[in-house]
Amino acid sequence: MRILHTSDWHLGQHFMGKTRESEHSAWCAWLVQTVIEQQADALIVAGDIFDTGTPPSYARRQYNQFILQMKATGCQLILLAGNHDSVTMLNESKDLLAELNTHVIASVSDNLEEQIIPLKKRNGELGAVLCAVPFIRARDIHYSQAGQSADEKQGSLQAAIAEHYAQLFAKATAFCEEQGAQLPIIGTGHLTTVGASLTESVRNIYVGNLSAFPTNAFPAFDYLALGHIHRPQKVGGEEHLRYSGSPIALSFDEANRQKEILCVDFDATSLTAVTPIQIPGFQRLIALKGNLASLKQQLSELAKELAPEPKAWLEVTVEEDDFYSDLSERVNQLCADLPVEVLRVRRQRKQQQANLSYEAGEVLAELTPDDVFTKRLAQETLTDEQVVTLEGLHAQVLEALQEVD
Repeated sequence: MRILHTSDWHLGQHFMGKTRESEHSAWCAWLVQTVIEQQADALIVAGDIFDTGTPPSYARRQYNQFILQMKATGCQLILLAGNHDSVTMLNESKDLLAELNTHVIASVSDNLEEQIIPLKKRNGELGAVLCAVPFIRARDIHYSQAGQSADEKQGSLQAAIAEHYAQLFAKATAFCEEQGAQLPIIGTGHLTTVGASLTESVRNIYVGNLSAFPTNAFPAFDYLALGHIHRPQKVGGEEHLRYSGSPIALSFDEANRQKEILCVDFDATSLTAVTPIQIPGFQRLIALKGNLASLKQQLSELAKELAPEPKAWLEVTVEEDDFYSDLSERVNQLCADLPVEVLRVRRQRKQQQANLSYEAGEVLAELTPDDVFTKRLAQETLTDEQVVTLEGLHAQVLEALQEVD
């Protein structure tokens, strides 16, 4: 049996004021074609289908069109809610979509049977059984008691999630016994696991309660299809524990990461192979860093490889020269004749200043002006002459202020 594993589409996302509609349309078309080429028996979308609980109408249209196109491929479709998705909205069309070979799991259920999905091969034979677990909202499971500490609540939530997985796995095992077959058991999840590598676009989904779920708390699935983390990766180096990542870059720190879906193959009883399939780029994101002179050189080199359309989206972090008040205008001038659109200009100095007061647990109120100046000076690469000059100017400013007092 062959399944494809993907997640974190975020249909309807606006990225720094830019719509992703055309990218998502291209992605959906590519995915349908890939399902056909790979002759996949099932496609699992492990959460965050939409970017918000109230997606724009064009995003809902993309969702519906994709499902109709998938019906024509003969591939079973399983859609799981993520923390960005609205349970109510996904449930609105759940029964209708069931007639289109599509299973929608918007939330955990008191009736565990609803989360056990037999996966069939294209010839109609059973190929695997799925424990379909969407994002588990804390309110969906009873885990805390009055008077518990924060650590106790975290432990209770973790135990409740682990218990939900254990109960589903037991149901799936019983189903296999009823069928008289040792079928592969596949699990899903939309959460952060211990050791997962995050990006800046990933949000904490269990604020104050659960930062990461331990991998040893999962049952012995033959494969675990995970969502929520946007960077494709194995969990704990395990071949069968996988995040597929998002199909498009959702933040600039994902700009240089190759996006992929996972093609997962099983024999009659177990996992045989996990093969990444690279996703083509539909909109180029570029992150550059340096002073204005080096940025000019980087942009000159970049111009040789840029396509005229669509324009690349650019984030620029300016070092050294970030004191200019008209920094954005200067960066835009450097890019004036290039097929790029500058979406964000960042000042490196501000980031350094933000970290300054946190060093060694200090706060700004505890530091003298000389302390602040010395710490800030240490972050710069300067000649001895420049250091002496700045120290002299600093002393003059302090003296002038004291005279005013």
